[in-house]
Amino acid sequence: MPFYEYGDVKIHYEDTGGTGFPLLALAGGGFNSSLANWAGPNGPFNAPVVFGNDFRVITMDQRNSLTGESTGPIQVNDPWDAFAKDHLGLMDHLGISEFSVLGCCIGGSFVLKLMEKAPERIVAGVFCQPIGHRPENPDVMYKSGVNTWAPALVERRPELSIDTVNEYVHNLFRNPADFVYSVSRDFVRSCDKPILVLPDDTPAHSYDVAMEVARLAPNAELSMYPWKEPRELIPGAVELILSFLKKHEPVAAR
Repeated sequence: MPFYEYGDVKIHYEDTGGTGFPLLALAGGGFNSSLANWAGPNGPFNAPVVFGNDFRVITMDQRNSLTGESTGPIQVNDPWDAFAKDHLGLMDHLGISEFSVLGCCIGGSFVLKLMEKAPERIVAGVFCQPIGHRPENPDVMYKSGVNTWAPALVERRPELSIDTVNEYVHNLFRNPADFVYSVSRDFVRSCDKPILVLPDDTPAHSYDVAMEVARLAPNAELSMYPWKEPRELIPGAVELILSFLKKHEPVAAR
């Protein structure tokens, strides 16, 4: 699979190369979001497989995922912006101007950041089992970073300082420690992009935050819930996502 490089950033990605409208699919896994996670046991579905007949699906390893091959600097200031630059830069590299985006877990926060940063390029977004701040368990995402991911990353890349990496995690999930972390409620209220929300309810995936996004976003749609368990429900969720994405394709792409 190929790499896209700019500056000190190296992004490992996969492009199905189909003739359908482009779909950027951002896998779950938190700090270890990677394209391999789509086929893993914890993923709700394999996006390149289930959507590959209808869309040109692009997947990627997120910067510094321990389960992937993408690498880049630790951007302490505005780390969500660094992820968005990786995503948009990859689509530029592939010659793709407009696209839809699907994000699972941490990918939900990526979706909203992309809509904030490049609204003219994002046609529609799927917000699938998203992370979100839990007041009753406020550090679930932060602790997963500083206790597990950060030490392992520094062991792999000894040129990095553990203090710098921990500050990076702090700025992702404690600055502010609120909502979806990557954008504000005011932005979601103002965002007129079509959004499909598939809520989950685990320590990292806040049901309340997912429902709040569905209430605030002017053009949000909500899936059935539950949709993941039992697993026999997942094909229905996949059909809902497919229908939503096809409905919001530009007319010229149909």
